[in-house]
Amino acid sequence: MRLTTRTNLAMRTLMFCAVNEGRIVRSSEIATACNASINHLMQVVHLLHLNEFVVATRGRLGGLTLARPATDIVVGAVFRVFEASLPFAECFSEDGNTCPLTDHCRLRHGIARAVESFYRELDTLTLHELVVDNCGLIALLTLEDLPARHCAKADAPPIFAPAPAG
Repeated sequence: MRLTTRTNLAMRTLMFCAVNEGRIVRSSEIATACNASINHLMQVVHLLHLNEFVVATRGRLGGLTLARPATDIVVGAVFRVFEASLPFAECFSEDGNTCPLTDHCRLRHGIARAVESFYRELDTLTLHELVVDNCGLIALLTLEDLPARHCAKADAPPIFAPAPAG
């Protein structure tokens, strides 16, 4: 499974906004920090705005801010906006499916369950969990001195710890 560039850029944009909470950020600042094309970023920002993840204001004093607290932005919801309309495999496409096995394929059902599990796991994560106490990320994305409100002491345990491999 591979995420689209748009989903990746959407998450980078939201993390940038969360790290710089309380400040209007400019698309050019996000593009520079996230190594993204400004044209591609503007398409992503438009979708984030339409789906009420960010407030986007045009003009000389415009920019972006989160539309709601980072604790209320669920990663799975963001991924669904950018990924759900894309079929995982040809057999999931209503228009482009030419596979003769579709009606009898058990793999298709297994893939459908796996994709749903993927989204269900992402539904357990919030934007807040991705950025809070993530001092390395904050150092990369902050527009000002490292904000103490986002970074606890270096010896503090992380809010989110990945599941052990194996």
